[in-house]
Amino acid sequence: MAVVVALGAFLMTLVGGWTAQRVTDRRHLVLGLAGGLMLGVVGLDLLPESLATAGTPVFGVPQALLLFVGGFLFAHVVERLLAVRRAAHGGDTGTRAPQVGLTAAAAMVVHSLMDGVALGAAFQVGGGMGATVALAVITHDFADGFNTYTITSLYGNARRRALAMLAADALAPVVGAASTLLFTLPAEFLGSYLGFFGGALLYLAAAEILPEAHHTHPARTTLLCTIAGVAFIWLVVGLSG
Repeated sequence: MAVVVALGAFLMTLVGGWTAQRVTDRRHLVLGLAGGLMLGVVGLDLLPESLATAGTPVFGVPQALLLFVGGFLFAHVVERLLAVRRAAHGGDTGTRAPQVGLTAAAAMVVHSLMDGVALGAAFQVGGGMGATVALAVITHDFADGFNTYTITSLYGNARRRALAMLAADALAPVVGAASTLLFTLPAEFLGSYLGFFGGALLYLAAAEILPEAHHTHPARTTLLCTIAGVAFIWLVVGLSG
């Protein structure tokens, strides 16, 4: 049953990516929405979940929050190192490195894989729990597909690469759900991963996606799209309990 439900997540991810590439003439609105979706996923979904499962204090600070800050710094350091490398080779430090987009998309794929694992584990607990998790996974995989395609393209990768990462992101929950037939991961490990991934995702949203959205089109509609993205994730979290 978990694998069958994961196929719904597969389709929803593709719909999200298709939506992102079909509205390229409103790129600022797409980026504004993507930034809002990412902010909502981090603040309303990933961080609370990571604190619930990996909240053990480490020198007075919950482990999940330490990893959250670590993920933010990791994304910042990687981007800066790539900028220095481009400058050393005579490149323009103002342009975005395609490797950053691919790395971020790869992280989205890993996140979707973990979604599938969570889905499979929930169905092992019971049908009711599985249905609740399925609602959350299928609904927010639209945002995952949307963000995966958007962030890969934003960093200058060719459409072919963006579609390849989208396909990988769509397949990931199916693979993750199927893997639970063989093994399960400790909850604390998943919580730690979610904290780290959330920090990296927040950096990309706050330092890259949203500034780019408002750079050429500082319109109210862009801001409204960002708010709508956050509200959508809040709705998903509320409905999934």
